[in-house]
Amino acid sequence: MKKVVLVLLVAIGLTSCGPEFLNGDCNCGLVTSDSVSNYSVVIRNNCTDNSKRFYLTQGDWMNAHPGSDYCITNIEQW
Repeated sequence: MKKVVLVLLVAIGLTSCGPEFLNGDCNCGLVTSDSVSNYSVVIRNNCTDNSKRFYLTQGDWMNAHPGSDYCITNIEQW
């Protein structure tokens, strides 16, 4: 009986986490604002809900629209 309860608790714990935690990909988030003057965007992290400003190249900045999801791959989770 203890094993059944333990398995159920683990299953509930895994499904209650967002897909970002399960995939280990916490470097993505919602672009909340951008600035054309320095090609920067503010992204709110999907896992931690923290916001951080990132400075992008012009080409990358053109693809990071406010309201869309964007991933930063060359850093650790913020």
